[in-house]
Amino acid sequence: PSLLSSNPSFLPVLQKDPSEALVIAVTTRAIFDLEEEHKLYLEKGKEEYTKHQQANQDKPLPPGTAFAFIQAAQYVNKKILESNPAEKNLFDILVLSNNSPESGVRIVNSAKHYGLEISKFCFVSDEDSTQYLKSHSVKLFLSADRTDVCNALRRGVSAALVFQQDVQAPSTPLRVVFDGDAVLFSDETDRVFREQGLEGAVQYEQAMEAVPMGEGPLKAFAMHLGKIRKKFSQEESPIRTYLVTARSGRDMGIRAIKTLREWGLAIDEAFFMDGAPKGPILAQIQPHIFFDDGLHNIQGAQDVGVPSAWVP
Repeated sequence: PSLLSSNPSFLPVLQKDPSEALVIAVTTRAIFDLEEEHKLYLEKGKEEYTKHQQANQDKPLPPGTAFAFIQAAQYVNKKILESNPAEKNLFDILVLSNNSPESGVRIVNSAKHYGLEISKFCFVSDEDSTQYLKSHSVKLFLSADRTDVCNALRRGVSAALVFQQDVQAPSTPLRVVFDGDAVLFSDETDRVFREQGLEGAVQYEQAMEAVPMGEGPLKAFAMHLGKIRKKFSQEESPIRTYLVTARSGRDMGIRAIKTLREWGLAIDEAFFMDGAPKGPILAQIQPHIFFDDGLHNIQGAQDVGVPSAWVP
């Protein structure tokens, strides 16, 4: 008992009900910095990689891009259970890895070292491990492998590609920033913009103002996040959500706001940037994760040290 109380990494993890929880699957390269190990794997093969991981199994891996996001989700669980110990609508984190079980020991030890509340570790040697996402009721999948992300999106699972970067762990509450078109919303207006330019896109939006937009690849995740968010008053919420979009507020903002209202999705703050760079406002928000479909916006976020995830 004294060992359990003195070291949080030995505390048992509360198993969640996947039918009610917001299940997030992360790969090992998303949650930990494994870039050197991945380079070794590519250059010298799986056997050398496995030997390296086994030899270093007691050496904790450095935090990766999604690490602070997972920590903040854990903080939200803590606040939820403080107000209602019987609550089942919680974050549930699982690690989905292409590591073999032999090389996975270091992953488990690293999670324990940081006291991460990870309910399941899945070490899958199959090339397409995303086939297991639906069976675990995953609502969001974060990976550092583009093929994984595309496979997950094809399977109807919200997914995004994280880029390894050095990030400062922001303080709580959990802050999540979404882009609009092709992330929260469908890409219908993006298609019009590509075909008819800005003037055509503005005219299209004005004509469709009363019609809610279609759902984008991250809508399901955002809706479940909003469901957890509603358990708290705005002042006491351990979650804050933001919309940061290239749309113009004057010409194209009304439809976005009406769509969110139609969905019943409350967003704490919305920024209509009218094509201006998003980096400065993201630097001010300091989110735990920022989702966007534009690589130039991802680069701008990385330039100011914001953990970013690309939705291809």
